[in-house]
Amino acid sequence: MLTVHSEDHQQHDSKYELYGGIMVPPHEMPRRVDMVLNRVKSENLGDIVGPDDFGMGPIERIHDAAFLTFLQTVWDEWRTIEGYEGEVIPTIWPSRRLNATRMPDFPEGKAGYYALSAETSINAGTWKAAYTSAQVALTAQKAVADGARAAFGLCRPPGHHAAADMYGGYCFLNNAAITAQAFIDQGASKVAVLDPDFHHGNGTQSIFYERGDVFFASVHGDPNDAFPHFLGWADETGVGEGAGCNANYPLPPGAGFEEWFAAFEDGCRKITEFGAEALVVSLGVDTYKDDPISFFKLDSPDYVTYGKRIAEMGLPTVFVMEGGYAVEEIGVNAVNVLSGFDAAAV
Repeated sequence: MLTVHSEDHQQHDSKYELYGGIMVPPHEMPRRVDMVLNRVKSENLGDIVGPDDFGMGPIERIHDAAFLTFLQTVWDEWRTIEGYEGEVIPTIWPSRRLNATRMPDFPEGKAGYYALSAETSINAGTWKAAYTSAQVALTAQKAVADGARAAFGLCRPPGHHAAADMYGGYCFLNNAAITAQAFIDQGASKVAVLDPDFHHGNGTQSIFYERGDVFFASVHGDPNDAFPHFLGWADETGVGEGAGCNANYPLPPGAGFEEWFAAFEDGCRKITEFGAEALVVSLGVDTYKDDPISFFKLDSPDYVTYGKRIAEMGLPTVFVMEGGYAVEEIGVNAVNVLSGFDAAAV
């Protein structure tokens, strides 16, 4: 399987994350990609290439123009403010019952307007890293569109929490949504996004929730107990043209592989019934039993099993890297999915 990778991800190297009421080193760190890349190499998964540059066009198909301008300019604006010596971290948001329709000029207000959570900071290299991450995904998509059975976009920053005009959950641009839209723009009538990351892909859901050409299925921690909390309920099935094209499988703390895989299997079945012509997998492996910010109990061999199940759908498939914060095991678990896929692919 082809892997697409760029060292530009190193430019987004945040120093702090707000977690449990204190500032800590971020769980989402450059070393995560290093561990996956090392495993790709040691397992001889396939060729590794750098990304092509498809420009802003495919990104603009998903994301709001003003939001993209914000991502590109907020760091420089932030640095002009006396006393603002750290990273861009919002401290105030448009709130329920208060006026949430106007965006202020002050960078702190802009950050709050566009942020969905407070753990995700922006620094000097964030835009470059996020832009290149999208190009990594698009390069993997092109390989599949050109005839490859599957390809792996080793994306960082991840993307599935990014909405059309919001960032958070370590995500800035929604790589999975950009990839799915590329398939549609190239002629596919139906595409599916399968999200086995522990955290619900709230950004992806929000982007496609009213559309009938993209089916979204997510198996994740119950929003009663897990970030991002405010989306991911089982009764969210799509509206309008998207009615019936969204399937959420929220699971409780301590869920093991048997329970998890039953939900995953149902999501795969629904994707097949939908008639998808291509598949995008938001490959998060924070379902691992020792992940520090998750509560499922999957073990490393389980990732091989569900990689095989993805292959059994028989679809051209693009994997884009999302979460996974047990850093020592992230490479093993991510590559186990890909190796399981390769072993079963026909």
